[in-house]
Amino acid sequence: MAEAGYAAGKVALITGSSRGIGRTLALALAAQGGSVVVNYKRNQELAAEVVGLVEEAGGKGIAVAADIEDPEQIASLFDAAREEFGRLDYFVSNAAASSFKSISELGVHNLDRSYAMNVRAFVLGAQQAVELMDEGGRIVVLSSYGSIRAYPTYANLGAAKAAVEAWVRYMALEWAPLGINVNAVNGGLIDSDSLAYFYGVEGMPSMERDVLPKVPKARPGTVEEVASCVEFLLEPRSEYVTGQTLVVDGGLSIVSPPFFEDATGPLRLPGRSSGDAASAASDG
Repeated sequence: MAEAGYAAGKVALITGSSRGIGRTLALALAAQGGSVVVNYKRNQELAAEVVGLVEEAGGKGIAVAADIEDPEQIASLFDAAREEFGRLDYFVSNAAASSFKSISELGVHNLDRSYAMNVRAFVLGAQQAVELMDEGGRIVVLSSYGSIRAYPTYANLGAAKAAVEAWVRYMALEWAPLGINVNAVNGGLIDSDSLAYFYGVEGMPSMERDVLPKVPKARPGTVEEVASCVEFLLEPRSEYVTGQTLVVDGGLSIVSPPFFEDATGPLRLPGRSSGDAASAASDG
């Protein structure tokens, strides 16, 4: 049984929390005494496993199936939280999906689904969450570095994430009088199923050979590292932080050509070669 932590007596709803960052965060909150609404789309078995681990960690949990592309199912998800717990303290909009195609190949359905999944679901979810936050609360949405940088096949999702970060600022302003903080966590190359899927797109360069050598930390991040930053934004320590986007990318978004990695002689950073970066990724 976990000792009482900062989340003791608190209730969190995390979309897409049957795996990855959402799962890791759910378990972290449970270890701090929190209750968690575990949202999933299809894999009931995996969601039930997370609920079991939440309870083992000392928290309470329920699993709720909801496709957040559907506004009615978003409403049902929050109705389930209301019925079980009566209120909410944390809403983490984690679930995301899109099509990875060149702009000229995007169809209307690609645009509509990306908007529904990444932007509309966040806004509707936040509206529902605020109604349940009777003692103030925290809202955090997961973004990505495609919101501030451009690279192949990511336009549809990157533009949606940029919109989400703008919504964060407007929400933070409007809901501050209610004691609700709203922030985003912008992740870089994070070692997850999503990253593997993205770099599996035909024609994509090799992450290990071509991309990681350009990252100052020379490795992908972990889901635990991102979840820890989300956790910070839920903790009392971050009370004065709202309307912000916290970037968690190992320095990826601060670099630009000419790259140190391509320099020679005295300009090359010590110990930084493509081989070193690949080794750091496998060891990290």
